[in-house]
Amino acid sequence: MADADDARRGATIYSVADQAGVSIATVSRVLQGSSLVSERTTRKVLDAVAQLDYLPSGAARSLAARRHATFGLVLPELNGPYYAELLVGFETRASELDQSVMLVLADTKEDRDRAVRTLATRVDGIAVLGSDAANIGSSGKPVVVIAGHARAGIEAIAAENVEGARLLTEHLLNHGHSHLRFVGDPAAGPDLQERYEGFVAAHEQRGLTAAEPVRAEFRERDGTAVAERLLAGDLRADALVCGNDELALAVMARLMDGGVDVPGDIAIVGWDDVMAARYVRPGLTTVRQPVQQLGALAADRLHELVSGAAPSAERRVLATEVVIRSSCGCPPGRIAG
Repeated sequence: MADADDARRGATIYSVADQAGVSIATVSRVLQGSSLVSERTTRKVLDAVAQLDYLPSGAARSLAARRHATFGLVLPELNGPYYAELLVGFETRASELDQSVMLVLADTKEDRDRAVRTLATRVDGIAVLGSDAANIGSSGKPVVVIAGHARAGIEAIAAENVEGARLLTEHLLNHGHSHLRFVGDPAAGPDLQERYEGFVAAHEQRGLTAAEPVRAEFRERDGTAVAERLLAGDLRADALVCGNDELALAVMARLMDGGVDVPGDIAIVGWDDVMAARYVRPGLTTVRQPVQQLGALAADRLHELVSGAAPSAERRVLATEVVIRSSCGCPPGRIAG
C-alpha cells in the first residue's frame, strides 16, 4: 500500500525505476546505500529521485534508524585556505565525536542537490557550505548550512559580515579616501552580500552613495584582472575593499609590479586574515573570521541534531575582528595581529 508521503509527492518506486531505466530492486539498493550498484547507475537513480522529488517514508524511517557514524560535508572546492581551514575544523571535531567525514565537492545548485541526495543514504547528517539549493531539506537527514540562512527544518551558522565590513569601510573613509570600490560578487552567496551591505552602510552613514561592486570571483586570476583594469585606467578607485584576502593579495601584487604605491596611491583591504596577510609588505589590513571554529560548530550541531535536538530557527553567528596592518594607510607601528 502506498504511504502518505508517496501519495503527496505523486511518485512511486516504480516511477523512479522507469525514469532511471532500472529495476525497482536496483532503486531499493541505491536508497539503502548498497555498494553493489555501480556509480553510473547510482547517479541515474539519484537523478530520477531528485527529478521526481521522491523519498519513500518507509525508506526514510529505515535510513534514520541506521547509524553510519559518518557526517557528510559538501564544499564547492578545496582550493584556497578558507576551505582547508573549514575542513580541518569540521573533521577535527567530528573525529572527537567518533564520526568520520565523507567529503563531496559540488559547485552548482544542481550539483549540491545531487550531492545531498547521494550522501543521505550514507551519512547521519550533512553540512553544506553557503547552499542556496532548493531541495537540500528533502533528504530526510539533519542539514546544517554554513555561511547561509536558516529556513524551515534547516539550521544555519555563519561568521558576522555586515558590521565587520562596515567598520573596515569606515576605517578607509577615515583615512580620507573618497572613491572606494568593493571587489567581489554579492550575488555569489549570503556572506558576500552581507559584506557589500556593510560597505554600503558605511557610506550611507556619511550621506554618501556607495559605488556598484566590481564583480569578481574568489580567484587569484580575477584579482589580477581587476588590477589590470586599474593600471589601464578602465577602473578608478583610491581604495579597494576586497571580498577575500586572495583577491586583495592578487590585486596588490600586480599593482605593485606595475609601479603603483600601495597604500600611497591606493589602499587595499581584504577578508579572512590568511597567513600570508601578515607577512606581505605592506601587511594586509583585513577581517579575521573564525573559519576552523565554524567547521567545528557545524560538526557539533550535526551531532546534536542526529541525537534528536530540534533545529534552531535562528542563525548562529560567530564574531569577526578587524585586523589593522599597513595596506590601508596606517603606519607600520599600528600593525595589529
